[in-house]
Amino acid sequence: MANTKTTGSKAATSASKVLQSKSTGAASKTAAGSALTQKGAQGEQTSAKAATAASKVLRDGRTSAASKSAAGSALAQAKGKK
Repeated sequence: MANTKTTGSKAATSASKVLQSKSTGAASKTAAGSALTQKGAQGEQTSAKAATAASKVLRDGRTSAASKSAAGSALAQAKGKK
């Protein structure tokens, strides 16, 4: 079944802020980039690398709300395990 999810406006705004931040880590930027790429792009899926990065971001207690929003969006669009 094809992925019908896309990144919403709020998550895309968060992802943009994450990518512009100089203090944001690589995992957050990878997840944010994936989420932003999928803004309005129905059928696109998060890669395994970006999904792993998004998972790390969500588990890290030091992560900002913007990073978590972008990571959550990216992870929601990842291909599920079979």
